[in-house]
Amino acid sequence: MRKFNLTPDLTPLYRSAIGFDRLAKMAEHAAVQNGNTGYPPYNIELLGENRYSITMAVAGFTMDELDITSEGDKLLVKGSKVAAVNDERKYLHQGIAERGFERTFQLADHVNVVGAGLENGLLNIELVREIPEALKARKIKINGANVNNTIES
Repeated sequence: MRKFNLTPDLTPLYRSAIGFDRLAKMAEHAAVQNGNTGYPPYNIELLGENRYSITMAVAGFTMDELDITSEGDKLLVKGSKVAAVNDERKYLHQGIAERGFERTFQLADHVNVVGAGLENGLLNIELVREIPEALKARKIKINGANVNNTIES
């Protein structure tokens, strides 16, 4: 029986695309990532032109049990449930998960975390895209004079 590899081979893209190797690596990483269980559920919302919000359902977690880390282009949200030593509860049905989690988000260039809050079992993480002035589009004035004359002046 022959096995098929469902992971795309992006090696030819590395050879022919200059400067796109990071994009290809991100696509390859997304195709290979199998550990995503979908827990906890989350929404990503566009609030304005350069403002975003991630809302995660973290019912049962306190602020002390949640950790948010932003490093480079990755945002890592961890939840570590502190186990109760003498939990006398006897569940007939336990539908609220009490397991830890780790969720990683890939941030676009120049996107920064500006704040986070926990309210009613929802963790809200606010993000803003801050494009440096040097990278923003700028209007170039067209002169009637020769370009070489303007550079020397």
